[in-house]
Amino acid sequence: MGNTLSILHRFTGIALALGLPALACFVMALANGADSYQQAQRLFVSPFGILCLIAWSFAFFYHLLNGIRHLFWDIGLGFERRARTLSGWTVVGGSLALTLGLWTWLWLSDRL
Repeated sequence: MGNTLSILHRFTGIALALGLPALACFVMALANGADSYQQAQRLFVSPFGILCLIAWSFAFFYHLLNGIRHLFWDIGLGFERRARTLSGWTVVGGSLALTLGLWTWLWLSDRL
C-alpha cells in the first residue's frame, strides 16, 4: 500500500501542476470582462470541465492530507506499520469525503 500511496501523491502533484494553467486562464478571463468570463464559465461547467474540477479537487485534498501525514512523519510519529496503514487509509478516505462534501455543497447550494 505504501508504494501505491506514494505514487498517488506524485500523480496528484502532477495533476495540480497541470490544473494551474486552467486556473490562470480562468483568472485571466475574470480580468478580461464579462464575455471572456462567460466563455470560461461555459467550459468549466461542461461535463468535461466538471469532471476535471472534481479530479483536481480530489488531487488537492489528497495532496494536502498526505502532506500533513508527512509532517507527522517528519517529527517522528506514525512510522509503525499499523499507524502507516491506518493513516494511509485515512488520507484516502478523507480525500474522498472532502471531495464528495465539497461537490455536494456546490450542487445543493446551486453554485454550479
